[in-house]
Amino acid sequence: MSNARHSPFFAEQLTAFQVWLTMGVENRNPPEQLPIVLQVLLSQVHRLRALDLLGRFLDLGPWAVSLALSVGIFPYVLKLLQSSARELRPLLVFIWAKILAVDSSCQADLVKDNGHKYFLSVLADPYMPAEHRTMTAFILAVIVNNYNTGQEACLQGNLIAICLEQLNDPHPLLRQWVAICLGRIWQNFDSARWCGVRDSAHEKLYSLLSDPIPEVRCAAVFALGTFVGNSAERTDHSTTIDHNVAMMLAQLINDGSPMVRKELVVALSHLVVQYESNFCTVALQFMEEEKNYPLPSPAAAEGGSLTPVRDGPCTPRLRSVSSYGNIRAVTTARNLNKSLQNLSLNEESGSSVAFSPGNLSTSSSASSTLGSPENEEYILSFETIDKMRRVSSYSSLNSLIGVSFNSVYTQIWRVLLHLAADPYPDVSDLAMKVLNSIAYKATVNARPQRILDTSSLTQSAPASPTNKGMHIHQVGGSPPTTSTSSSSLTNDVTKQPVSRDIPSVRPANVGNMGVQYTPHSHQFPRTRKMFDKGPEQTTDDADDTVGHKSFISATVQTGFCDWSAKYFAQPVMKIPEEHDLESQIRKEREWRFLRNARVRKQAQKIIQKGISRLDDQIFLNRNPGVPSVVKFHPFTPCIAVADKDSICFWDWEKGEKLDYFHNGNPRYTRITAMEYLNGQDCSLLLTATDDGAIRVWKNFADLEKNPEMVTAWQGLSDMLPTTR
Repeated sequence: MSNARHSPFFAEQLTAFQVWLTMGVENRNPPEQLPIVLQVLLSQVHRLRALDLLGRFLDLGPWAVSLALSVGIFPYVLKLLQSSARELRPLLVFIWAKILAVDSSCQADLVKDNGHKYFLSVLADPYMPAEHRTMTAFILAVIVNNYNTGQEACLQGNLIAICLEQLNDPHPLLRQWVAICLGRIWQNFDSARWCGVRDSAHEKLYSLLSDPIPEVRCAAVFALGTFVGNSAERTDHSTTIDHNVAMMLAQLINDGSPMVRKELVVALSHLVVQYESNFCTVALQFMEEEKNYPLPSPAAAEGGSLTPVRDGPCTPRLRSVSSYGNIRAVTTARNLNKSLQNLSLNEESGSSVAFSPGNLSTSSSASSTLGSPENEEYILSFETIDKMRRVSSYSSLNSLIGVSFNSVYTQIWRVLLHLAADPYPDVSDLAMKVLNSIAYKATVNARPQRILDTSSLTQSAPASPTNKGMHIHQVGGSPPTTSTSSSSLTNDVTKQPVSRDIPSVRPANVGNMGVQYTPHSHQFPRTRKMFDKGPEQTTDDADDTVGHKSFISATVQTGFCDWSAKYFAQPVMKIPEEHDLESQIRKEREWRFLRNARVRKQAQKIIQKGISRLDDQIFLNRNPGVPSVVKFHPFTPCIAVADKDSICFWDWEKGEKLDYFHNGNPRYTRITAMEYLNGQDCSLLLTATDDGAIRVWKNFADLEKNPEMVTAWQGLSDMLPTTR
């Protein structure tokens, strides 16, 4: 027995597996040693090395994780969570992060075997590196995601307090995921929400709203949005907390990141769901104000100067509803006809297509009827919402409503109006959905009940927060093409002539039909004939409410958390492609570097000559629009020519038109400035308009790709065009 030796079989198999990983994996068969590596996990002698190699394999991508799961990795790594060895913690955390990034259904098995306790202890360990605590926060966020058993287990494990302690960690990715983890644990889970209230979690999250990293700010908005989106009964204390959170979120209205503003719309939509009746009251008041308040025509302000707005950061963004194309539905034809039988609406919509400048120059279909399921419409047109927003800048709606506790809802409604005019299309679309869902509910709820006598209705304050969810109905159809389409809810909103290639539909004038405001407890008395069909629809309305609850959760969302989770599914040990000397990206970058050096050298020679004929015609061509701004590219023979709302790119050496697309600005504004960003490498084009909006484009003047908006924000937030 003294001559007995350990078999080298497992060590040799691990070495072979390591060689397979070292030699690369492109166009190669899966490693034959993978099942044996799983067996080695049971051996304490080779366990550490086997876990390291297994982690490297899983880091190759989702295909590697799927392959490992197919050969039975799950029970092995689940059993290892019972180990107390600290040296295994980083490896197990990494492996489980890779598994859950690909297959989140493992959450039930983790909680069943108390695996969540292992990760709670790792997250609470201050000696663990921030990178591994980040992965642990992601794992716990998956465990509690839409899984009530996981939420209860992690709440008992003190997850909220552990996350709150790390909100201000220097590592931004950790800050992001502890915020997401908080948002998920109290999502639709009232016990966790009140635990957060006791720990002042919402106040501690406020600091992340000003974080320099946009993903962190977005995660904080998500967490605060689910915090106010709980559907449990509200007390005066919880309502006050909701109001405070809402006003803190409203400060992000002009955040520079469209990702943050999109999540802001979703967060505010949760508040709208909880306080639907209050927002319906405000919506009716705004619609009545918009109908009665005279404003100068935006078209009259074209070419004028800029004047500060006194009463708010509202900036005009009047554009055709069809101009962005990607407008989604808010009411089904069945429910629209059912609830608004005598109410004529002016509808405008575009085709349901993904946003790209190419879609802006194509006319939307106007031949379909209202009931067509292929197309979608809004109750409130963009012009209506824009006028409502501008009216709120000139009048004090708080005094008109006359109820102090409506001020919070009024301010949030103004924020949503502003976001509906956002220069980034995705933000605008989400806000339009929320506004139109409330407009729909407000008009339906305003119908009188015949069983109630007018004398029995007494004036009272707006109802307490309702547990009924706001729902958004879908409607099919295209914009009406004839004058038979009647007025909008705002009573004959004047439409301005549309810009080139963006067709619009002019509404007919149908007199003084509109929505009037009365106190909340007796809005729209029975004398309003436009709603006298309402009482017959009580049963159907009850059925519609169920659909209303689910539709907003399915429609008004950003997918931010799922997008963030993709980080853990992708290789993190792989060398970035731009650092690979043989990669195509690196070669293209080197070519641009040499080109720039050549252009600079040629420019120096021309300067030294000091003589150049200025009367030679170099470039002559007809631009699609009247040029207003011209910008030469610093290194390529490309010139950008902007007219009022579009940009054309020319090759001034060959005299060829390279590209032409719509900038997306409202038709009563114009492009006033352009600038190339990162001109020495992959160029971006920044455009600015006289309403203070800034847009950044990529893939312009590219024959293989369509121009794409990278980002957009409101550079100047308190300016309105005026005439002098």
